[in-house]
Amino acid sequence: MFFEDRMAAAKQLAAALSEYRGKQPLVLAIPRGAVPMAKVIADELDGDLDVVLVHKLRAPRHPEFAIGSVDESGWIYLADYASSVGATQQYIDAEVSAQLEVMRQRRAQYTPVRPPIDPASRVAIVVDDGLATGSTMISALHAIRAKNPRELVCAVPVASSDALKKVEANADRVVCLSVPAHFQAVGQFYGEFPQVDDEEVIAILAGSTHPQAG
Repeated sequence: MFFEDRMAAAKQLAAALSEYRGKQPLVLAIPRGAVPMAKVIADELDGDLDVVLVHKLRAPRHPEFAIGSVDESGWIYLADYASSVGATQQYIDAEVSAQLEVMRQRRAQYTPVRPPIDPASRVAIVVDDGLATGSTMISALHAIRAKNPRELVCAVPVASSDALKKVEANADRVVCLSVPAHFQAVGQFYGEFPQVDDEEVIAILAGSTHPQAG
C-alpha cells in the first residue's frame, strides 16, 4: 500500500477506526509528523486531540537510527541491540538527558496554557505516521497505559513486521493498514513526506477544541 501523503493516510486510518465515532476518543499524536494526521482522525471521530511526548534515543554516530526511546516521565525502552551498535551506559544516560530536555521544551511550546488531557477511563488512540523499529510507539503506549485508559489503541498506516510484533504486546488493539514485506523506512511508503515543524504543531493544537469536563 502506498499513500499520497499523511492526510490521505489519516483519512484511511479514520475509516478503519470508525467504530470509535461517538465514543469521545482521545487521539494522541507522537510529534511531530503524526500531529496533522491525528487532527484529521480526531475530527472524523468527533474526538479530542492531544500529543504524547516521547522521543527516540539516537544511536551513536547514526542519529536517524533508534536504539530505544524515553517518555516524559523518564521511563526508558531500550532495544536489545543497543550495546551492539556502541551505546554504552554513559552514552545512554547523556542521550536520555538530552531528549528529556527536548520534551520539556516541546511541552512548554505545545500546550502552554493547559496540562495534557487525561486519558483515564477513555478510549485512547495513539497515532504515528509509521513504525520502523516500534521503539517510540512502545514508550508512547507505556506512558498512556500508566494513566489508565479504558482501551489503548495503536493506529498507524504502515509498519515493519518486527515493529508490529513488538508493539502488539503493549496495546489492547493495533490498527495498521499495511505491513510490507520489504521495509526500509517509513517515508518510502508516502508520495509526499515533508517535515512537520513546531510552528505547525503549535497551530494545530491551539486550534483544537478543549475537551468538555466530565
